[in-house]
Amino acid sequence: MKSLLFLVLISVCWAEPHPDNSSLENERIIHIQAENGPRLLVVAEQAKIFSHRGGNVTLPCKFYHEHTSTAGSGTHKIRVKWTKLTSDYLKEVDVFVAMGRHRKSYGNYQGRVFLRESSENDASLIITNIILEDYGRYKCEVIEGLEDDTAVVALNLEGVVFPYSPRLGRYNLNFHEAQQACLDQDSVIASFDQLYDAWRSGLDWCNAGWLSDGSVQYPITKPREPCGGKNTVPGVRNYGFWDKDKSRYDVFCFTSNFNGRFYYLIHPTKLTYDEAVQACLKDGAQMAKVGQIFAAWKLLGYDRCDAGWLADGSVRYPISRPRKRCSPNEAAVRFVGFPDKKHKLYGVYCFRAYN
Repeated sequence: MKSLLFLVLISVCWAEPHPDNSSLENERIIHIQAENGPRLLVVAEQAKIFSHRGGNVTLPCKFYHEHTSTAGSGTHKIRVKWTKLTSDYLKEVDVFVAMGRHRKSYGNYQGRVFLRESSENDASLIITNIILEDYGRYKCEVIEGLEDDTAVVALNLEGVVFPYSPRLGRYNLNFHEAQQACLDQDSVIASFDQLYDAWRSGLDWCNAGWLSDGSVQYPITKPREPCGGKNTVPGVRNYGFWDKDKSRYDVFCFTSNFNGRFYYLIHPTKLTYDEAVQACLKDGAQMAKVGQIFAAWKLLGYDRCDAGWLADGSVRYPISRPRKRCSPNEAAVRFVGFPDKKHKLYGVYCFRAYN
């Protein structure tokens, strides 16, 4: 009798590589199938979804049984769980879980996520009011009794990567300070994929900077002696992983579009830093951040040949149309430096958020 019971309860497990081997090289999806039941399959119709900050997006996920058109067997309740994968795939962050009428969202996803449920087998996740931290890869897991399967969807955001170092100068940020520095400039620390895309678009920067996975890298499009050697090939150079508390580098930040107006304040005179702060406040705005000037330049084509103060105490100006005296060789956000706040006089860039 015990042997018969064992045969009834025995299940079959197998592993297969994920179809998107370019982004999940070492991941394996583990399928569990009851011997006498139909195989549960979970499918994402698209491997990558593109959106932008402030938008809404649907991460596709459907489930069904092989050789049948039904969503479930009806003998077990369906459990749907969405998690976000960390950049090193060592952890998963809970996003949303649903089972029957029970629904629960987690962390900063609360109130922003829900299932689309356009059909009985639709487990697609809708994310509203997207924030920069939503970027990344998400796992859709469906469980029914002894059976389960997963699918992975990447959420990409339209935006811009920019290198950042503080007033203290080059290589002064540990990993945690780098994260905060990006947040202070209306951005988040960039991922390797974001830096790689920026390099493919022409980003060339010789200073090594932290990325979100804890690695230190830098993009080179024009090999030269101080940056790995002039005989090396272009690419993203990798310094490897360093102590997040003790090691110090610059950082690569990522930002997207914003809900507001970025502008150069027309003022009758040039201003010290403190005067610039008050001038923006008087105009119903705040001094703009570095992430905002990069977003306006890259995503809106903002062009202004006037150097102006920003909130971190730096002075910069955005050039989308290279011309004489205004970045003649390339479109870029030009960096003047961190001048003396009390004595140097410049214009100012302000930002007014929309309600």
